[in-house]
Parts: sequence; C-alpha cells; structure tokens
Amino acid sequence: MVSSARCPAGATAAARDDRLDLLRGAAVLLVVLFHIALRLPVEATTAGRLLPHEVFSVLFRSGYYAVVVFFVISGYLITTSALGRWGALERVAPGRFYGLRLARIGPCLAALVALLVVLHLLGIEGFVVTTVPLGRAVLAAATFHVNWLEAQTGYLPGAWDVLWSLSVEEGFYLLFPLACRLPGRRTFVALLFVFIMAGPIARAGLTDDEIWADKAYLSGADAIAFGCLAALARRRIVANRRLARCCLALASIGITLVFVFRREAAALGLAATGLNVTVLAAGIALLLAARPAAWAVAAGPWVWLGRPLRGLGRNSYEVYLSHMLVITPLAPWFARFGQPDLAVPLGFVVLVILGGLAGALIARHLSEPLNLAIRRRLAPAPARTAFGADRA
Repeated sequence: MVSSARCPAGATAAARDDRLDLLRGAAVLLVVLFHIALRLPVEATTAGRLLPHEVFSVLFRSGYYAVVVFFVISGYLITTSALGRWGALERVAPGRFYGLRLARIGPCLAALVALLVVLHLLGIEGFVVTTVPLGRAVLAAATFHVNWLEAQTGYLPGAWDVLWSLSVEEGFYLLFPLACRLPGRRTFVALLFVFIMAGPIARAGLTDDEIWADKAYLSGADAIAFGCLAALARRRIVANRRLARCCLALASIGITLVFVFRREAAALGLAATGLNVTVLAAGIALLLAARPAAWAVAAGPWVWLGRPLRGLGRNSYEVYLSHMLVITPLAPWFARFGQPDLAVPLGFVVLVILGGLAGALIARHLSEPLNLAIRRRLAPAPARTAFGADRA
C-alpha cells in the first residue's frame, strides 16, 4: 500500500502538499497503531477500558480503513501526476509509466524482501514463513500477488502480509496507462465507474473467504478509482466554492459514519454489503477534490500542529513497508514487561517513534536516492512534475 507524490504541476504552495502529507500521516499512523494493538493488550489497560467504544475503534481498529484512505490518495496522486507530466491522459506512455513506478516502489520493496529472506533463513521468530515455501513467498512479493497467495494458503508473517495492498495497487496500475490510451476521456471515466460498482460486489458477493473478500484486486480497485475521479473533477469543484463546501460536508458525513459510528453503519447494512468501504472512499475522494478551496480554509490554522504527522506522511511508503520489522521483535517484549498501564502505553510510544525513524532513514538513504537515480536514467531531462507512487 503506498501513496507518495511530490507537489504536482500547477501547485502554488507547499502547504497543499503538507495537507496531503497530514492525511497520509494519519493513515499510516492508524495502520501502525492497529498492528501494535494486535500484539499489545491495550484492552487490559485503564485507558483502554475507559475509552469510548467509538474512540477505541478509530485508534486501534482502523488499519483496513486506513489502507482504503491510501488507495484513494494513490489514485488521486497518480492521475494528477500523469496529467501534469503528459498534459493529457491519452498521451500517457505506458513504458515510461511502468519505469517510473518501478523507480519509486522497487528499491524499498527489493530491500525489504531481501531482508525478510535473511530473517527467515536465520529462523528469527515472527519472520519464518510456514504456510508456503520461502521461494513462493518471494515470487508473490515480486509479482504482486501476495493478496492472492494469502487467500489460498493463509496469512504470511506480518512483515510479508503488508505487501497485500501493494499487490492491489500494482494490479490496478498495470491497467492504468493502457486505460488512459482508450479513445476519449468518457471511456476512461466509464471504466473507473465499472471498478467502483465492482468493489462492493467483490467484498460481499463473490466469496466467503474473509481474506479474499478484503484483499482481492477488485476489493481495493474501487477506492483507487475514486481517487482518479477526484483528480479529474478537482478543477471544476475548486472553481465553485459553494460546490467545494458541499463536497466537504458530504465527505465529513461519510468519513465520520464509517470511521466513528461503525455500529450504526453496520445496522444500515453497509458492512454486510461492502458499501462501508465505498462510502469511505467516496468521502476521501470528495475531500481531495474539494482542495484547496474548502480544505485550505478548514485545515490552515492547524497545519503547523501536525509536523510529526506530516513527517510520517512524507515517508508513508517506507514506514508502511518497514514498521513490522520494528513491531514484530519488540512488541512481545513490552507485552511481558511489568504492569499493562505502564508497559503498553510505553510500548505504543516507542514503537511508533521507532517505526517513523526507520521509515525516514530508509527514505533518505535508500528509496529516494535510488528513485532519483533510476529516473535520471529513464528521462535525463527534468520532468514537469514529480511522479507519484503510493505510499501506505
């Protein structure tokens, strides 16, 4: 799962990127908190018992929804970057598109898989693949079908499992440049709506397998498609302040319903029909499309308070891919250490900080330098806009 693009062509202020980074930072933080909460007994702490159910769910049970947020941001950034780089979707060059994707996601992914192979061979607890041969897991990671493999054989260790969302994204982006070349934008938009309609069917109607229902290619493709639509609609919405505010209001309702009022959403049948993800994805897409006219007003005074979140957001791809390398070995130690009221909160703080630092170091010393080096080989001339890959 990924989502990272620099400020696209036409952006007038770095703050606009900052607000996207805030959203990505919040999403990756929720993923990290979810994975920590699976390994530390937060329910056993006084704070865990006192927190209202809705707040507890948002903080510690929102990992999947956070990935949906990343999918929407990913589609938005990819489409915005493609428009900025090529001027029109019909002019997208598939070969170059794939090369730029590889430059962004390849170095970090290759390094992670290589490290996971070493940890498996050393027999490090929590990193040993037991459901399939090691080579099969490596093949799934390299060819973006970890989601399919897990649906067939069961969950891989946590540091492998996070690659399921990257598999969904790359399945979509294998088709993206080809769809862009279809005659007429209406054809492209119609295809996006096909993905949107297929999403809830894939989640609720095609399989009884819980893993495949959540992680199938079509189960996440609708969220990416919503992001693409948001990028295409942005100029029209931004030009109409009243429309932008209406979009922001609808976004707030949808996001709050799915994230916060989960029991009510379930009572409405949204979870059973797979429409909870649809409503959330539509809400995030409206939020992105309303930028900057409405969102700038709402977020502006608070932007500086979110510096740590913006840092997580800028490195969200690296944090997402690497955070289980921190959580898997260290979380059990905190789980065994002393009183839950002391050890569990301390564990959350330490693991979040270490996960963020690991992501920042990887971005600075590995993924970004190699990303730029590969891009220079692909296109020596400066690009009109930085190309966005997704980070989660």
